[in-house]
Amino acid sequence: MQHTVSPVGIVRSCFKEKFAIPRQPQLAPAARGVLELLPPFDQGDAVEGLEQVSHVWLLFLFHQALEDRPRLKVRPPRLGGNKSMGVFATRATHRPNGIGQSVVRLEGVEPGRLLLSGIDLLDGTPVLDIKPYVPYADSVTEASNLMASEAPEPISVQWSEGALPQAHTHALRLGEPLVELIEQCLAQDPRPAYQVPPPERVYGVKFWDVQVRWHYAQPDVIRVLEVAPE
Repeated sequence: MQHTVSPVGIVRSCFKEKFAIPRQPQLAPAARGVLELLPPFDQGDAVEGLEQVSHVWLLFLFHQALEDRPRLKVRPPRLGGNKSMGVFATRATHRPNGIGQSVVRLEGVEPGRLLLSGIDLLDGTPVLDIKPYVPYADSVTEASNLMASEAPEPISVQWSEGALPQAHTHALRLGEPLVELIEQCLAQDPRPAYQVPPPERVYGVKFWDVQVRWHYAQPDVIRVLEVAPE
């Protein structure tokens, strides 16, 4: 049996590339975006009452990771990228139907759009549904997950002499918490788990409309080198 679904909206996100997006929502509170609702949901009636809610569940498509053949096993980054697990035991992006879910903070409700923070969604992500977070039902105090019992330990993020003023300048221009966004995302250690890069290797990623470049000064220390317009 096949079933066709259509997006209710599209996310306009601070994340312009898949690299360096936090692997779970809420790990980078400074990560912001706007969910632009599509007709007929772009009217005020569709979001009436949502102003009473602090967080929402978003069901979305991993639109840049869709695959023709489903995977039965995947290699989750949380386990170092070298150990296979059943796809249903992980939150890997390689889903049978490409569906993901995230709980994000609802910063504002406007006709036709929702203002979000704490997101882990790529720019252009199609959203299939929106559901209010219900604390008494959605938070299970006795729940356990032996593979991911706690958030990953963040690594240290340092700034070069010139990079921090650059970031502050672009933060003012954008009206966004760019410094916090960079620190929160890089502290999650975005490199592939199996890599031990030499200090001379420079990584880069685009947040909003700026390119951030960094290297690993030590295995567990990131040093931001430059924050410049793309």
